[in-house]
Amino acid sequence: MIAPMANFLAMISGDGRRNKVVPPTGFTATLSTATSAIMAFLVVFALVLSLAADRLAARWSTALSGSATLRVSASADQLEAQVQQALQVLQTTSGIASARVMSADEQRALLEPWFGPDMPLEDLAVPRLIDIQETSAGYDAQGLRLRLAAEVPSAVLDDHTRWQKPLARAAQRLWLLGIVSIILMIAANAAMITLAARASMAANAQVIAVLRLIGATDNYIASAFVGRFTFRAFAGASIGIALGAVVVYLIPSEEPRSLILTGLGLQGLEWLWLISIPPFSAGTAYLSTRRAAQQVLAGLA
Repeated sequence: MIAPMANFLAMISGDGRRNKVVPPTGFTATLSTATSAIMAFLVVFALVLSLAADRLAARWSTALSGSATLRVSASADQLEAQVQQALQVLQTTSGIASARVMSADEQRALLEPWFGPDMPLEDLAVPRLIDIQETSAGYDAQGLRLRLAAEVPSAVLDDHTRWQKPLARAAQRLWLLGIVSIILMIAANAAMITLAARASMAANAQVIAVLRLIGATDNYIASAFVGRFTFRAFAGASIGIALGAVVVYLIPSEEPRSLILTGLGLQGLEWLWLISIPPFSAGTAYLSTRRAAQQVLAGLA
């Protein structure tokens, strides 16, 4: 474990004479640095999306757990009696901790995103809602529905699982999409750096031949290319995450009118994930460039 790490650090630091084997400028330098910066910038947002989706899945999985809503629809002269009868059924049902009728202001707040704040709720035939809180043991939802159908036919039970589970599943898939995107970006970055390294070595084929004639080993020659491209990947990724961090910081983490964008950002120790991107990008460049250098040098032998 220590030896590979020492070789990796030696590849990056190297000495000035060895690093001069690789041209410090040119399209390969620009290509490798720019690619690493762009990919790191995109990885930042894929990471933000994955972490936000993970929080969203956890929140939707636990949101309204242990609660349900009973909707009572009846004519105006019978509505209050039906509500009281439904409350009696709920209070005598095993597994229900409490049941209360939601106020007009609470119902107006629930309907506000669709109808606006000025909806005349008292002039509409809006059903009465009863908020149900269950115990840790829970209740028999199917049995309660059958009992309500017999005693309060106008009551409809909604235990929230019908839409809660699909939303949580969608958030989990969004998290998985972010992880897959990160993997694809890493693979694309490795492929681009490999092509840049191959192009650089092909352009310096005569230099490599001369180095071999004067006694330079293939490991020494490969180290020059690997160290230079590893450093370029590290520098490019550092630039990319710096730009990405600024953009993420400017994104509002709480947007009251947009449920999807709520919590989109990094929170607390999650910012430390960004620090791991440049070393990981450098490690990926190290492995891909080293393999490419070995293959090219074997072909030039």
